[in-house]
Amino acid sequence: MSKSTKSRKPEKPKISKDEKEQVRARRAAGHHEALQFDEYGRQRLIHGTAESVRKYDLSKTGIVRVRNVDPLKGISSLTHKQREAGERYRADFELAAREGLKGASTDVRVDGGSIVQTVSARLIDNHAELAIARDALVYPEIVSVLNAVCGLGMSIKELATREHVVRDIPVQLLRMGLERLVVHYRSRPATRHG
Repeated sequence: MSKSTKSRKPEKPKISKDEKEQVRARRAAGHHEALQFDEYGRQRLIHGTAESVRKYDLSKTGIVRVRNVDPLKGISSLTHKQREAGERYRADFELAAREGLKGASTDVRVDGGSIVQTVSARLIDNHAELAIARDALVYPEIVSVLNAVCGLGMSIKELATREHVVRDIPVQLLRMGLERLVVHYRSRPATRHG
């Protein structure tokens, strides 16, 4: 048996230097929300969440600074109930974005049998809850602001720059949307994914 035909162990995927720095900074700050262990026992960022997009700076003296603060935590005029409603909307949005509903396969079956396609009840409930919450917001401008801030983790400054408006407009739309969500979620049972 030659050396080239021997089976090799699969190699660990490399972690980028930027991701290593972000993991180190989050551990130093005690913010473990966006971290998970991979199959090799290394802590990695959970991709696809608003918290993983947030950037942390770790100085040589051990001081951690968050470059862009979460608007749900950074806007001091929001009430506790509004923050909770925003977190619940964020959880629904992120699950829907991360998992999504996969359509049925269009493969041709030779034997003529049916294709069994299952979608978990949790995902169906999640998409339904997100659609109902968006209907409760009524206005597409409010839905757009909540999707950007709660779902995509954009700051108010980034959103105002993208829309070419002053910062007060997205802040007011965010407050209005969160207040509508507070009323909406009071009448709804808790979601399955917590």
